[in-house]
Amino acid sequence: MNSSVMPNLADEIKEISPTAIFSCADILIFLSVLLNVLRRFVLEFHLQSIMDKVTPLAAFSHISAPWQPHIAGELNGQLIKLVKFQGEFVWHHHDNEDEMFFVVKGQFRMEFRDKSVKIGEGEFIIVPRGVEHKPAADEECWVMLFEPASTLNTGNVVNARTVRDLKHV
Repeated sequence: MNSSVMPNLADEIKEISPTAIFSCADILIFLSVLLNVLRRFVLEFHLQSIMDKVTPLAAFSHISAPWQPHIAGELNGQLIKLVKFQGEFVWHHHDNEDEMFFVVKGQFRMEFRDKSVKIGEGEFIIVPRGVEHKPAADEECWVMLFEPASTLNTGNVVNARTVRDLKHV
């Protein structure tokens, strides 16, 4: 740091709090300790959140509306999302992300422009990036998605069903 700046900073601090005069070194030490405490807290919180058990069936009880993805977990830049399907979604594709749809309960159809694939309980389908698709479920279906954190639920389409800020369950 420029030594000509240090006295000015110290003078400003003295003006703000005349009863508590700290040297710049004291402030830097304090900030360093605070930063280390915050790092430990964030690491412990992150480790705790990834080491907690998740029961998808229980987590789905916190989701009321269809087509509203919720985050159930994170790993290596991927999100595990829980979504209830009911009715038809929108035609869309993802330019940069593959998606995996695992059926926890019920069944749905993955519509492609040239075919339709039924996916039942305990089954999954992977939709490669760039492939246009539209999920549809005649009755409520519970689906677990595995996809990169950057994946927008409506892909290349932005409309009323687009969810940018996902809630955690």
